[in-house]
Amino acid sequence: MHMADALISPVVGGAMWAATAGLATYAAKKVQQDIDERKIPLMGVLGAFVFAAQMINFSIPGTGSSGHLGGGLLLAILLGPQAALLTMASILTIQALFFADGGLLALGSNIFNMGFLSCFIAYSFIYKPIVGDKLSKGRLLLGSVLAAVIGLQLGAFGVVLETTFSGISELPFSTFVLLMQPIHLAIGLVEGLVTAAVILFVAKESPEILSKTAKGQALGNISVKPVLVTLLIAAIITGGALSWFASSDPDGLEWSIANVIGEDELKSPEGIHSALAELQEKIAFLPDYNFKHDGQPAATTEKEAPSWPAVDTGTSAAGIIGSLLTLALAFTIGKGLQRFSKQH
Repeated sequence: MHMADALISPVVGGAMWAATAGLATYAAKKVQQDIDERKIPLMGVLGAFVFAAQMINFSIPGTGSSGHLGGGLLLAILLGPQAALLTMASILTIQALFFADGGLLALGSNIFNMGFLSCFIAYSFIYKPIVGDKLSKGRLLLGSVLAAVIGLQLGAFGVVLETTFSGISELPFSTFVLLMQPIHLAIGLVEGLVTAAVILFVAKESPEILSKTAKGQALGNISVKPVLVTLLIAAIITGGALSWFASSDPDGLEWSIANVIGEDELKSPEGIHSALAELQEKIAFLPDYNFKHDGQPAATTEKEAPSWPAVDTGTSAAGIIGSLLTLALAFTIGKGLQRFSKQH
């Protein structure tokens, strides 16, 4: 659901950048109140895990489309909504800058749609009331699935609204929304199940993480090492090897666009869109999660069908490097907020 710049006008993109900057500032101030030595590495490792998990597109049967984990709900459950938003912003920034996944003008929209709506709305108003203080498997599964579905529905609708208000594409509201919402319903169901599985693991290894985060408390001296080690290993394996098994079908957004205009990508207007595209091309050293080939995509032979699994060192490098970059950025943000808090 990463929006490209071709969907967004400068006015809408700028407004979403401003809104997201305001939300991030608020989140940073709140995180300063409860951040500690345990939460900082947790932000980094969870950011790396979600980055890697987002590389695994799974096919939606009978549609020709695919989806991937958003991760906002998972981050909010384990970190709290404020730290989760900052971590999601780290993930999406790394993806846009170095992997050309999502536009630079649309980055504010992507953080809002994939971060704020899941971390603050779906988590706070859906997951928490259902799960409460009793972490039973039934409540957890129900809360995770419902919150993931609603979070993705809100995010998908946000994409449609921002595209419509921008008015620079040939995507009519009614047709676009009737494609976006159902396909992201299926994606949300899978995300909810994956989220529940990860939370059940954390509940077994370190249940205090869940209880303290739900109450907005600092993690204190509880042990988070088993969770950190397991999720970091999972991130490296997922980004380095499991990413070979990702579906080659277009994701829900690309699929919806293709069913409206017959192509899964829109042409960007001239002006600021072209300037930002050139800037992104220069910065992104692993575009589309693979090595550059003399500035051009790798040559293909007569529409040869891609192999599966797509064993590729470029994909592995992108998964591992991206996970580590995300870990470093999220960790640095957490450490910076902690130091600022101590100074004031």
